[in-house]
Amino acid sequence: MEKQVIKKSHSEFELGTTSEQVKTQEEEGLPVIIGGMVLDIHATPSIPGKNVAECVSKLGSKPYLISAVGQDMPGNLLLEHWKSGGLSVKGIRRGKDIETAVVCNMFDSDGELAAAVASVEAIEKYLTPEWIQRFRNNIRNTPVLMIDANLSPIALEATCQVTAQYSIPVWFEPVSVTKSKRVASVAKYITFASPNEDELIAMANAVCGVTLFHPVKIDNHGIKYSPESLFRMLAPAISVVLDSGIKVLVVTLGSYGVLLCSQSISCFKKVHGFKRNKSSDFSKQLYEVVNSLCTPDRLFNASVNNKSNNLFVVYYPAISASVVRLTGAGDCLVGGTLASICSGLDVMQSVAVGVAAAKAAVEAESNVPAEYNLASIADDARSVYSGAKAVFCKSML
Repeated sequence: MEKQVIKKSHSEFELGTTSEQVKTQEEEGLPVIIGGMVLDIHATPSIPGKNVAECVSKLGSKPYLISAVGQDMPGNLLLEHWKSGGLSVKGIRRGKDIETAVVCNMFDSDGELAAAVASVEAIEKYLTPEWIQRFRNNIRNTPVLMIDANLSPIALEATCQVTAQYSIPVWFEPVSVTKSKRVASVAKYITFASPNEDELIAMANAVCGVTLFHPVKIDNHGIKYSPESLFRMLAPAISVVLDSGIKVLVVTLGSYGVLLCSQSISCFKKVHGFKRNKSSDFSKQLYEVVNSLCTPDRLFNASVNNKSNNLFVVYYPAISASVVRLTGAGDCLVGGTLASICSGLDVMQSVAVGVAAAKAAVEAESNVPAEYNLASIADDARSVYSGAKAVFCKSML
């Protein structure tokens, strides 16, 4: 069953961007998110869908969303919810012929996703390269652009070609095992990707063009794996995906935590050429507090060899949480990391904030908490960051 990442978007009669909008975008360094705007219907109380973009917004960065919704009830709900946060809908395409994407999730008594039924064809059909091209100015001035695999292969490639012209880092969110395979044609453009273990295996097979890897079961009859053993199980697939051109992998492992992987330690630093987000006091405070609690370069120093054939892997532990539901964790991990990168934090610090944001999500009734408490996020990020450890560094062997 496919995991759906929920995102949101723009109105068909509001085309392009003004010079004033471009100036604001350039000054503030706002993240751009391109992907599905999906109404998420839960078979526990029905709650409007929330996504990575909403998490980014609540952590102080105002994202510019490019997507498509219909002139129907789900579309109206999504747009009103998006506008209520003071966010632009200029990137959201609307039309009478568009049927808003919807996913229905059903949960078991433990809050685990038991089943889901999705209808997201509108994203592929209407979020076209032509529509995305209208927002080149926004893309040109963003510190990082996120795309999700709900986009058609041709839209993914067209978007990545635009980002390549302006040297914009791209974050690829796989969405599901099936759709994660779409990475094969755009891997060379991707800076960050955030698969779970099953999506990682699918991505590795896709870039190879042949099935070399098989799913790895890490939740197996109560067996508890060490970070090192988890890495050993996934290492062949990680290496293949990084060899395809993707710079950084953020491999999510559920209750085990996260593996941050790259062939270059420089990829764990601040995003090259980023424009720090200036849109909110929350973003500035997030940077100041987390940067003071999480000392940069804690695990790797300047003496570490940085040749391209190295492999650096950092394990981040999960945080104990009082779980209500689990569906928002992955989205908020990505959203928390993106918001932190945009605030000026380096990648290692940002992933720690992402894990903290994911913890807050699983403790909330909705996919994204109604609000984030800066002190709690910073304290949890400090705990995650201090518990992080290098589980593999080829250059040190």
